[in-house]
Amino acid sequence: MESSSLFTIIAYLFQKSTSILKNKKKKRINKVGWAAILLLGITTIGVIGFMYFENDTFLDALYLTTITISTVGFGLPHELTSGGKVFTIFLILFSFGNYAYAISIITSHLVQGQIYNVLGIKSKRKGKNMKDHVIICGFGRNGQKVSLELKARSQDFIVIDQNHEVVMNYAEEPIKFIEGDATEDEILEEAGIQNAKAIITTMPADADNLFVVLTARSLNPNIVIVSRSSNESAERKLHVAGVDHVVMPESVGGAHMAKLVTRTDVLEFLDHLSITGVSETNLDVIDYHELPAEFRNKSIMEMAVRKIVGANIVGFKTPDHEFIINPSPETIITPDSKIFILGTPDQISKIRVHKVKK
Repeated sequence: MESSSLFTIIAYLFQKSTSILKNKKKKRINKVGWAAILLLGITTIGVIGFMYFENDTFLDALYLTTITISTVGFGLPHELTSGGKVFTIFLILFSFGNYAYAISIITSHLVQGQIYNVLGIKSKRKGKNMKDHVIICGFGRNGQKVSLELKARSQDFIVIDQNHEVVMNYAEEPIKFIEGDATEDEILEEAGIQNAKAIITTMPADADNLFVVLTARSLNPNIVIVSRSSNESAERKLHVAGVDHVVMPESVGGAHMAKLVTRTDVLEFLDHLSITGVSETNLDVIDYHELPAEFRNKSIMEMAVRKIVGANIVGFKTPDHEFIINPSPETIITPDSKIFILGTPDQISKIRVHKVKK
């Protein structure tokens, strides 16, 4: 084998491994698979090199390669030539970091896989079989609050977070997790983006939220998107990108604190209401299709909700998406409309049952 041919092969393998590592983020190729390819590439370079410079057999070349890249340091089967020594130096310098990287990836995959199996996480990490669920991107303070609200309303949801410690800390909780970057198509697809009803992105960086919005909208044009924003400039960009609702936690918190001073009684009254199903008095919305058949296409007076269950209809959303506060008794509940109910959880649930006893 000519020297030029050998170094051409070495250069090609080096370029290939470097290209693989650089494009890993873009294509999200299996890390373990690439680690195995990298390890095989290093071993191949070593075997070819020692067979060329030392005229070794395949077994001796493989032995020399193994003890060199693993830094074990067993005895040599023979003295190396000058060319062999130069090649060994090159192999050590080239393989040291790459070998350690490949071994660490493979080892961590095996170890974490066993941990997931022991803790029962493996069965909870997929969202492809879910339907009409909510995807939460980011599990910081806002993400955790969102999960509590959804859990109180018995809404199925799945959480995406790339922080391994966060995923492990909540391993014992009945929460479906996917460990990964929510800005990547494959992760959102794993979370069942095509079948989800909504996605809520609560990540601290506006750029990440914007990227998630663009990706989610392209994968599911009909999904409802709610995003966190840190400032008005980012809010405008998010709306342009296709967000349905933008929330600025700092702005909401500041407005709430100001109203505690100027509208104390109003806020104290509102604090007695809840939309989570855990308070004695809840404010909830019921779609036309959720109503029993005897309530559809009837007026609010004919429904007699207050007389039947004791709750009150305090709002109405028309099919044209107009809101009416305290609608008149003559208001007709038509298809694609919604009613807003104020009452206890038990009263509200009775309205949704298939048959209401009058």
